Amino acid sequence: MVRFLRDQRVRFLAVGATNTLVGYLIFSAFTLWVFADVHLGYLLSLALSYVVGISLAFVLYRRFVFVVHGHLLRDFARFVSVYLVAIGINAVALPLLVEVVRVPPLLAQLIILVGTTLLSFFGHKKFSFRRSGTE
Repeated sequence: MVRFLRDQRVRFLAVGATNTLVGYLIFSAFTLWVFADVHLGYLLSLALSYVVGISLAFVLYRRFVFVVHGHLLRDFARFVSVYLVAIGINAVALPLLVEVVRVPPLLAQLIILVGTTLLSFFGHKKFSFRRSGTE
């Protein structure tokens, strides 16, 4: 079991699942209760869920998955840039699925999460928390 938990991919998936669940619950709560009567309210829900999700994910990925030290501001700027790509994809795909394909917002967001999760693993591994051999 210890060997299994040492695998970075396993830790990424565990932290990512936790972060995704928290973000999805926040997205759902805002969509269903706060912005339920607002046209395109699901996009406001998306933005707020990303703010919380990015903050939580940065701490957890940095501490438990990629285990890096130093370069806090550089890491955070890179981390946010990876998420900006993900949220850009999400912001385009979500309205397409909801308004054009007529997929309910909660299901549409769940579908999109699969692709953005893969994107974020490679983005964070190769860019956000990358270290040279001398650091």
